[in-house]
Amino acid sequence: MAGRGPAPKPGAVRRNKEPEKTKLVAGDEPRGPELPDDVLPITDTLVQDGKEVIVREEWHPQTRRWWDSWRTSPQASRMLSGPDWDFLLDTALMHHVMWSRQKWEFASEVRLRVAKFGATPEDRLRLRVEIETPEEAPVGEASATVTSISDRRRRLTEGG
Repeated sequence: MAGRGPAPKPGAVRRNKEPEKTKLVAGDEPRGPELPDDVLPITDTLVQDGKEVIVREEWHPQTRRWWDSWRTSPQASRMLSGPDWDFLLDTALMHHVMWSRQKWEFASEVRLRVAKFGATPEDRLRLRVEIETPEEAPVGEASATVTSISDRRRRLTEGG
């Protein structure tokens, strides 16, 4: 399987005692451009009101969802230049072909490309990126506030 090997262990020390991590803050505001309509293949040309109208293929719904999740991801705050978004757009085209034409051989290339942006927890470990969530936002479905292990034990033994 292609890739760069296992992610480093969180406590692993090489040159630095405490390697610096980039902290990204989670948010819901979209960044970057929307998916362009002029990059997919032309499927037809029509004449309406004496003008020629070009009809293009539509983005696959999975690719639209995928693109929107990247635009609202904390990693999007690091994609500051046009080439970053162009690289992701090229990846979106592969993602679209993968889903619309069921060309699953594109999956490995898509996976390698999104790893460069920190798509998985393992990728973020390798890139030394942490995602911070606001304190009031629950993480996952079952979140609990525990300030210390003794507090946790006390609450368990007291039944509440």
